[in-house]
Amino acid sequence: MRSHDLRHVLTHLITPLLMCVGMGLAYMGAFVTPEPNHLPVAVVGSGPDAKVLAQSVKDEAGDDLDVRTVATRADAVDLLESRDITGAYVPGGKAPEVVVATAASDMGAMAAEKVFTPLADQQGVPLKVTDVATPVDDDPTGQGLFFLLIAVSIGSYASVAALGAAGGALPMRVRALLTLGVSVVVGGVGALLAGPVFHLAHHDLAGLWGMAWLYAAGILFIGVGLHTFLKRWTTLAMMVLFVMLNFTSSGGLFRPELQNGFFGTLHAFWNGAGFVEGARSLLYFEGDGLGRSVWTLAAWLLLGLLVTAVAALRERAGAPAAATLPGHAKPDERKAVSAAEEGAEEEVEETVGV
Repeated sequence: MRSHDLRHVLTHLITPLLMCVGMGLAYMGAFVTPEPNHLPVAVVGSGPDAKVLAQSVKDEAGDDLDVRTVATRADAVDLLESRDITGAYVPGGKAPEVVVATAASDMGAMAAEKVFTPLADQQGVPLKVTDVATPVDDDPTGQGLFFLLIAVSIGSYASVAALGAAGGALPMRVRALLTLGVSVVVGGVGALLAGPVFHLAHHDLAGLWGMAWLYAAGILFIGVGLHTFLKRWTTLAMMVLFVMLNFTSSGGLFRPELQNGFFGTLHAFWNGAGFVEGARSLLYFEGDGLGRSVWTLAAWLLLGLLVTAVAALRERAGAPAAATLPGHAKPDERKAVSAAEEGAEEEVEETVGV
């Protein structure tokens, strides 16, 4: 009996140990050594001098930078506001200038400033830094949206255990309705945190709520659907999908231009990046790029609805085998039901503990 109990404990230790390894690889791989990786910058000017300067910067930086020239400073500002570049250098004999948008990425703006400071130093003049999109005073680094992402994500994937495990006896259509309701509440909590509580959003709070709902609903429906197939391993799967790969690729701390190609690729279509970039578009860039982010979140929600629908078909196909009620089950069946309930409770505890 003791060997069985020991094996039972060791089996349940697999999940947290895998989480430990996965979180270490993901977070340290994404955040420990931020370095420019094809960081997009521009040199303002249309003459040969501007082209030579851009080429010299590119030659010195190699793959760290993608350097282009733009004809005017206004063109550079447009590219900054559409987040196509991270910084632009405006040459000048007495007052060279670097133009950045810290609301898009505080760390990216700092990296762009660092790139062009040596050019001003060579001239022996100070470099003027102009910020064309600043975060609100309540979020001076612009990283508050990343922590909002974390709050909404935890509320979403932690609810999966309750809906999938504790609600396992309910028909899938009932769980789906509960999932929809929980997603509205989680999105509302996110809006309250972003608005009245921490004042990250000074306008368009309803739009932010809508994006938080889309984001939360996608996670919840994916999780509830996966629980039918993965059971107690759902917790680990949710952590991989919506923490390890999600937070690290969201661009909330470092945009993809300061990360390796793996996280930069995920940033193009992962749901956390869709939420963070969509919130930035809504709050700081007059909706520029918002449509793409909303479509990203909608695609993840559609994926969640598909997974849930497949899970419903799977449960319906297996319903006759599980038709006996626990109270009228045979002794062996009661033991199986008790073990299943215990496993569900353990999954809830694991999720909440994370």
